[in-house]
Amino acid sequence: MTKICYLIGYPIEHSLSPVMHNTAFKELGIDFSYRAINVESHHLRSFIEETLRRPMVRGANVTIPHKVDVIKFLDEVDPLAKEIGAVNTIVNDEGVLRGFNTDGFGAFRALIEAYGSLKEMKVVLLGAGGATRAISYYLLKEVQSMVILNRTERKALELAKDLRKSLRGFKVEIYGSLLTKARLREELFDADVVINTTPVGMYPNVENTLICKNFLNKKMMVFDVIYNPFETRLILEAKDVGAKTLNGVNMFVYQGSEAFRLWTSRDAPIDIMTQVVIKALEEKG
Repeated sequence: MTKICYLIGYPIEHSLSPVMHNTAFKELGIDFSYRAINVESHHLRSFIEETLRRPMVRGANVTIPHKVDVIKFLDEVDPLAKEIGAVNTIVNDEGVLRGFNTDGFGAFRALIEAYGSLKEMKVVLLGAGGATRAISYYLLKEVQSMVILNRTERKALELAKDLRKSLRGFKVEIYGSLLTKARLREELFDADVVINTTPVGMYPNVENTLICKNFLNKKMMVFDVIYNPFETRLILEAKDVGAKTLNGVNMFVYQGSEAFRLWTSRDAPIDIMTQVVIKALEEKG
């Protein structure tokens, strides 16, 4: 019997998860099928109870806007995912739904590969949702300071507070604040790494960006977790000023590879997954 894995979120038409995972399943000869389905917030609980618990379903990826809300519908949550407060991968073990978070792993691996050590760095994160939570928890053991800027100030302050509770001896300065033009200018002046975790700039709204080009400089690293388009306006403008840049492709592949391992107990064909994602993005133009 073919095992099914889903991607659930709203909206999800832009996602390349189906082509990436289905190619990986085929490459390894695994009888799995990956399907993306739009699930609005008011249908989340019923989808989980009526669909995800079925015997032929092995699990799911969870994306915007459900990474936090989904937790209350699961039977078990991995300790790290529980601490992060967000789940992006669900595994169905004979009707028992277990939640994990692979976003932080994927982002951290991509960042370290691209930038090397993050020791003593100041990182500015835009957003305070599930992806921000996952990434920031992985950064705790590396960076000197983190500033979380969000258009809803309460969420930025709550995340900063949660992070401080998890320091466990790490000496990291952590701040949360309202995302305003003035605060952005102030914090980016001496930032080493800037990470956009919001969907601003994602296809089809590719002309949007949260950061004015003149706030960027060649001394910083700009990481946009968006992978579609391949280069967001933020990435293009960062390149124009000479900054180091990192798009969301590697994070996307690495978080997907870890989900793949959780579902199949097999190592994912990362090179193949990367190739198929880049090819799909090139075809989209």
